[in-house]
Amino acid sequence: MGSRIVATGRATPRTRVTNHELARRMDTTDEWVRTRTGIEQRYVMSSGESLVDIAAEASRTALQRAGVAASQLDAIVVGTVSSDFGFPSFACQLQHRLGLDTIPAFDVAAACSGFVYALSVADSTMRAGDYERLLVVGADALSTMVDWNDRSTAVLFGDGAGAVVMVREPSDRGVLGSLLRSSGAYWDLLYVRNRGVRTTIDAEARRVNEDAIRMKGPELFKIAVRSMEDISRKVAERAAVPLEEIALIVPHQANLRIINAVAERLGLGADKVFTNVNRYGNTSAASVPIALDEAVEARRIHDNDLIMLNACGGGLTWGANLIRW
Repeated sequence: MGSRIVATGRATPRTRVTNHELARRMDTTDEWVRTRTGIEQRYVMSSGESLVDIAAEASRTALQRAGVAASQLDAIVVGTVSSDFGFPSFACQLQHRLGLDTIPAFDVAAACSGFVYALSVADSTMRAGDYERLLVVGADALSTMVDWNDRSTAVLFGDGAGAVVMVREPSDRGVLGSLLRSSGAYWDLLYVRNRGVRTTIDAEARRVNEDAIRMKGPELFKIAVRSMEDISRKVAERAAVPLEEIALIVPHQANLRIINAVAERLGLGADKVFTNVNRYGNTSAASVPIALDEAVEARRIHDNDLIMLNACGGGLTWGANLIRW
């Protein structure tokens, strides 16, 4: 018995912010952002919006497409670092928003690797026979954690949520394998302190720099490329799948240069890599499921295709999932 993704969904905040609009707020230009990151726009939280509501919208879309009622779910797993509360968990809030009660609901905190981690946890529990139908969500709002005067980080992040419905079934389709890794020695390459106010782009309050996301970009770039290549190779080897048989990689959408470098090192052409970082920016744990949902809608994924998901995030954390669709 294994686990298979049977439907996907996504949702974003209402506010779309282009590079040109950011250039009116800070010392940057559209060209500066595009050439360094590939990002052209992103969706960000505004005052009064709730990330839980956005995650619920993505979840309802996935459930409707799967033909599964929320009441039929056995558990909810959410990859996120963006809960408004230290506790209860984001997943418990989402459970309540979906009108559910008593089923287990919990968060996996792995920053940008959150969805890849959550999918691995979900697959393991389903293989163990614990659950038959499971909702896995990636949701983050890192735009609320940036210093909007710091162009090195503020231009990077967007907000949103992606969701998948997984079912347990006897089939050679589904999750073939996952590998997860972390190295706390590199914690200071990307972090944010757990204090200060959560601010939206339209809020009067502003984070002070020391309480905002801090990132050492050049060092992080090198480790991200190396780790995502290595983990992708290893999960393919573990599943006895040659890399050239992979139909599509759906990577974490942090930076177009990182995505291209990983693909090149894996020997895969652009036709085998799905990207949407230009339209969403880095949505952290939401980026892989949002991209996966768009890839399905764009018919870039077909039955029995081999699909690789991979990511690297703060922690540092990194991981990959190999799926036969």
